[in-house]
Amino acid sequence: MNRRRFLEGSAIAMGSLAAASLTRRPAWAQGPGPAVVTSEGARPAVPYGVQSGDVTSEGAIVWSRSDRASRLIVEWATSDSFQNAQRIIGPAALAENDFTARVDLRGLPASHDIFYRVVFQNLAEPKAFSAPVAGRFRTPPAIRRTVTFAFSGDEVGQGWGINADWGGMKMYEVMRRTNPDFFIHSGDQIYADGPLKSEVALDDGTIWKNLTTPEKSKVAETLAEFRGNFAYNLLDANKRRFAAEVPFLVQWDDHETKNNWFPGEDVSGDKRYKVASASLLAAAARRAMFDFNPIRPNPDERERVYRRFGYGPLLEIFMLDERSYRGPNGANLQSTYGPESYFLGPDQLAWLKRALLNSRATWKVIASDMPLSIIVYDDAANRKGSEAFAQGDGPPRGRELEIADILRFIKTSGIVNTVWLTADVHYAAAHYYNPDKAQFQEFDPFWEFVSGPLHAGTFGPNELDNTFGPEVKFIKAPGLDKQNLPPSAGMQFFGHVKIDGASGQMTVTLRDRADVALWSTTLDPRPL
Repeated sequence: MNRRRFLEGSAIAMGSLAAASLTRRPAWAQGPGPAVVTSEGARPAVPYGVQSGDVTSEGAIVWSRSDRASRLIVEWATSDSFQNAQRIIGPAALAENDFTARVDLRGLPASHDIFYRVVFQNLAEPKAFSAPVAGRFRTPPAIRRTVTFAFSGDEVGQGWGINADWGGMKMYEVMRRTNPDFFIHSGDQIYADGPLKSEVALDDGTIWKNLTTPEKSKVAETLAEFRGNFAYNLLDANKRRFAAEVPFLVQWDDHETKNNWFPGEDVSGDKRYKVASASLLAAAARRAMFDFNPIRPNPDERERVYRRFGYGPLLEIFMLDERSYRGPNGANLQSTYGPESYFLGPDQLAWLKRALLNSRATWKVIASDMPLSIIVYDDAANRKGSEAFAQGDGPPRGRELEIADILRFIKTSGIVNTVWLTADVHYAAAHYYNPDKAQFQEFDPFWEFVSGPLHAGTFGPNELDNTFGPEVKFIKAPGLDKQNLPPSAGMQFFGHVKIDGASGQMTVTLRDRADVALWSTTLDPRPL
């Protein structure tokens, strides 16, 4: 199935459904919206829907993309009738940003459902507007109320793309039905280094059929190709519907650029690439990620990935960037901290300490794009080198020195109720970190929850190292004799978190693509 057939089929199906019963659409997803000029060829299209993200008590980002030079206009209201709607005249969507645009909605009321719709005005023919596209999100509470969110990562990897015959990226619809306040995408949002074939033979004799596009038919090297990878995932109707209803908090890992990359790496040994510099690839990848996601630019560093989000009195989220500031992959066995053992890097490490110390939220969720103690080899075939934090059994070395530092700081500063969330390894697990079982013991016990993939190959389990005393409380992985299982095998995972408004208890549930609760635990908050 090629891209044109896929889009034509989707358009026919959507048109038939709309003609059959407009009442099936929620009120907030219908008009009226601004007047639309229907002259042939003049109306901008909105091919990738709408997204919201980086929602805080101060505001929320609304994102969309047109197909031509046009101006983004956003209306928002606190009811699905759009009475007393506020209109924001947004920026121009121009070719230099691949016709993407966003606005930062400000002055939103706390703990409200916000209904919004976007249109694009054709800059060449100002009387021509796109059809309106609607979305919604919920603002953080000013007082204690129950908060829920989902987390996962690893999307369109290992050759498993959008298979319309199978139903597309089904996990997004499964997560949407849980009605989360927001979604943490833990990284590997695209696989820029993973071209797709149109067909993949499965072990049961059937054929997995991928939607393919030119940008997904080779490794990404140019800005246009990286943008095409992000655009590809938004061809999936499940993801577009999810994005219209659930805000994103997005971080990145390696596959947004290239497998296991680090700053300054020479990738000329990979003959698929004409570009030899990982840093050059990463610059284009980062720009594309910011173009295609509802991320609020940092005023001091426009494309900074690490940031924090307060979500009412019960929750604050700290999004890390473990890719941009790391030293080279390798053995990483240094006993003293220096540039070769950087992972977060000194500036981000200091920021995290300050942010945790200043937080007044009951729960502090640290969103890490890589796990703490799961061993991820840089050279997986020969089981050599370090790609993640873990260096193997023993006292802290290399990159583990940063984790020892932050865990010690959390303990000595009296910071309580920290929980780590991650993805990356393509299986689900729950780890309890017990200082009594650890080589390094200067920390209070805490939990780490691992989820994913969203829509990629399933792998694992990996080895654990004992430096920080992880105890496996749950694991769901295919086994080393069954690797790279397709999404159709069912072993796709996400985490669901509920913080009760009355008790403050956090319940974490690991779920699969069938929305089966595989394992769950409820954590009692310690007094602040």
